Order: sequence, then structure tokens, then C-alpha cells
Amino acid sequence: MTEGHSEEPVDGHRVSPRSPREALQPEPAPPPPAASRRAKNKFVVMASGIFTFLMLLVIGLGAVLFIGKYQFDTAGPLDTAVHVNVQRGKGVREIAQQLQREGVIEQAWVFVGGIFLNKAQDDLKAGEYVIPEHASMRQVMDILVEGKAILHQVTIPEGYTSEQIVAKLNADAILIGEIDEVPAEGTLLPETYSFDRGTSRAQMIERMKRARERVLEEIWNRRVDELPVSTPEELVVLASIVEKETGKADERPRVAGVFINRLNKGMRLQSDPTILYGLYGGKAFFEPRTITRSELDAPNAYNTYQINGLPPTAIANPGRAALESVANPSRTDELYFVADGTGGHTFAASLEEHNRNVSKWRQLEKQRRERSAAEAEEAARLEAEREAAEEGKGGTSLKGLNLNVN
Repeated sequence: MTEGHSEEPVDGHRVSPRSPREALQPEPAPPPPAASRRAKNKFVVMASGIFTFLMLLVIGLGAVLFIGKYQFDTAGPLDTAVHVNVQRGKGVREIAQQLQREGVIEQAWVFVGGIFLNKAQDDLKAGEYVIPEHASMRQVMDILVEGKAILHQVTIPEGYTSEQIVAKLNADAILIGEIDEVPAEGTLLPETYSFDRGTSRAQMIERMKRARERVLEEIWNRRVDELPVSTPEELVVLASIVEKETGKADERPRVAGVFINRLNKGMRLQSDPTILYGLYGGKAFFEPRTITRSELDAPNAYNTYQINGLPPTAIANPGRAALESVANPSRTDELYFVADGTGGHTFAASLEEHNRNVSKWRQLEKQRRERSAAEAEEAARLEAEREAAEEGKGGTSLKGLNLNVN
């Protein structure tokens, strides 16, 4: 080393200053490392950009999911409970838009997203629902998935004709659609049926047909031996007559027993309702009717005073109890019955006894008519007195008026 000269820098760093002034100067920063060939590769740059984009996308999606989940689970905007009718055939987006329009939810897209994330898109059920106040979207989803819709009911009385049943269904304001034709008599099962809003009348008819087929098969398989009916359809015909003869449940097996006995003996059934059905068809029982002598004597394919055996079809739609009464009738030797004036009947095994019962019934009917006439006369008298009293109050009397006639 030569005196007066400093050592050369090693790797860019000064080993020793050449003067005190130089010692006070800051050391120069090391130059940046040279970029590698790999870092300059365009595929690496592209991959780095894609990774950054995906990271931002994941962060964004996470934020959206977090916000969406919060909105999906938070209380909804309803101040009071409302009824919502979800019609059949609507998709998830249509349902969401409907719920938003009706104020049940605030964001349709959040509801749709929640449905798909919960994999419930195929589980939403149509129906009329009560959505409680402040229900969250998750609660609304659960209600639609569980399908606990409001159920309405229609009760078809036993013994209604098919025409009466159609009229009752047409009068129901909840059911929709039309019934193309009146079903055959005896093919429907009278019962109370539950249904949700949007159910069609045609669907109700089909339900009644299936119910009748199921019940009839069950009862036919449990029938007693040696019945004078050879097919399930004949059982329905006889049950329809039993149904129209008595409205008292405890009398049905006994009435059925009488008709079974008469058929076994070759006697005519002589049932008044068959006359009415032959004359008026499905409209026979829309209103009370009295059979006249001319109607009794007129040719009539259903008139069991004129024909042997059963009429050609049922005269109404019998209920389960009437069908069972024919399949398992009372074991009795009785051949006759007549009204007893109290809504029931008096039964007899012989014609002589029956004639006495008929005389008693006619006497009761005479007394009932006389009583009704007396009550009507008394009601008319009281009405006349009331009208006379009203006229007296409303009339103008000259008494007490100070008339100055000049």
C-alpha cells in the first residue's frame, strides 16, 4: 500500500476515508440487485396479475356473502303479519319479486341467493301463508319449505247428488277453475276436504272420486256373505237409497236390513226418494218436495214402487256410514218402516203392524198440520194487531189542535 492513498472500495463500500472531510460524508447506497430473467418472464407477470385479481375477487365475494348473510338473517320490514299467496308454477326469482312487491323482503336478489346457497330452490311449496311481522328472509324461506300453508275446508253432506256437490264447489270463493261435467251419481265420497288456495274445482272432484274408490274397495272386501248385491256398484246404489231414507246414523244399518230383507224376498223396495230422483234427476233434493199421486203413478225407471230390484243408478252419493250399513246390515226380520214424526222411523215385521204404524203417523201428521195452521193463524192475528197499532200511532188526530178558522 502506498502512503497517502486509501484502499480501493470493496463491493462498493469504502474501507477507510482519504480525509476527515470524506469521513463525514454518508456512505453511498448499494445499487439494487439486477432483476432475474425469471422475474422478467411475461407469464410470471400475468400469473401475478391473475392471482392479485382473484385475491381481490375472493375478498369482494366474501364481503358480499357476509353482507348478504346478515341481510338474510336480520329482521324483515313487516310491521304486521300478512297473508301471501304463492301460486303453483312460480320460480324462485318470481317468488322473490312477489315477496319484495308485497313488502315481505327488501332485496329480492338476497333472497334468491340465500335460497340457492341453502339448496332450497326445489323445496319451495305453493300455497297461502301467514308471514309473521319482522320475519327474516331465512324465516320466510323456512315457511315456504315446510309448506305449512293456510288450509281451507269444504264439507260435502252425505246424500248430496253430484249436481248438488258441483253447485257447492262452484259457490266456494277460494277454489278456482271450472268443472267440465257433472260426475256420475254415486262416484263421489261426501266428506270434509281440506285444501289450499289455488286448488281447482276439478282437482277436488278427482280427490272425491279417489276417496270413494278407496273406501268402496275397503268396505266391499269386508262385506258379509249372501248379500243380494253382486257388485260394488250395486252396493253403492242401495247405500244411496238408505242415505236418502234416514239421516239418523243409528238407523242406517236397520234401514239397510229392511231393504236387504225385501230384496231377498223379491219384494219391491218402495222408497219415496227413488221416485223424486226419477222425476228430477240431480235436482231432486235441492228443495223439499211432496210426492203427489200423479207422480207416484207416472212411469218412472227409478220408481221402486213400479220396478223390481234396484234402480239403474245411485240416486245420490252415499257416505262411508251408509256404505258400511249395506255391507254389514242389522240382522232383523223387519220388512217395513214409516216416519215416527220425530225425525226417526218406526219399524215393523208384518204388514198389519206396519199399517198400524202408518195410521199413527197419519194422525201425527194431521195434528202437526192443524198445529201449524193454528200457529199461522195466530201469527197473522198478531201481525194484524201490530199493523193496526202502528196505524194508530202514525195517524193525525184533530183533537188537541187549535185551529183558527175565520
